[in-house]
Amino acid sequence: MASLFALIAVAPTLASPVGVWEIEMRDSRYDVTLCGDGTQLCAELIWLGNGADSAENLPYLNTMLIDHAVQTGPGEWKGELHIYGQSAAGTITQVSEDQITLRGCVALVICKSYQMYRYGE
Repeated sequence: MASLFALIAVAPTLASPVGVWEIEMRDSRYDVTLCGDGTQLCAELIWLGNGADSAENLPYLNTMLIDHAVQTGPGEWKGELHIYGQSAAGTITQVSEDQITLRGCVALVICKSYQMYRYGE
């Protein structure tokens, strides 16, 4: 019985979220880094394509999507998301080594989730 509890207590560790990630629509990519004290999460918009590279969106290139989100648990951060000029309270969860879920809410009632996948060139 003790060995069963020992197995349950050892949670799998996810790979670092650091790297390039692509949003599920495949029209934008983000450079995700650990920033601040090394536990906060930052993500910069580094690429637009597949129709998102319009004159309306180009001013957001090289801006922060996630700016110093605070770690609230293993693989989870909370902070503001900045999406094309709009800000929302957000939760960023690393679901697996190759998937991150972004959930943003405006006024705590209008919420939307996005999936990001690790980008491999």
